[in-house]
Amino acid sequence: MKTDKKIIRLVAKVAAVPETVLDIQTDFIRLDAALKLAGIAQTGGHAKLLVQDGEILIDGEPCLQRGKKLRDGDAFRFENRLYRIRAAGTED
Repeated sequence: MKTDKKIIRLVAKVAAVPETVLDIQTDFIRLDAALKLAGIAQTGGHAKLLVQDGEILIDGEPCLQRGKKLRDGDAFRFENRLYRIRAAGTED
């Protein structure tokens, strides 16, 4: 018995992730401070809970270090939005 085989090719399009640039005036910013600067967290305690719950992603992985230092060019993700750090004196 002969069976006809069909090859189905699926192509997925990835939607662009909205990006917000956070300008800082120092060499680095701690993750919890960046969350407050971005308006994601209203207080340090709120930022701590977001980080502890694994809701903040860095390099696609949950970051559980609220004191992690973010420098120029670093980025984190929260609720399908990307936040990129830009130090003073640098341009895109």
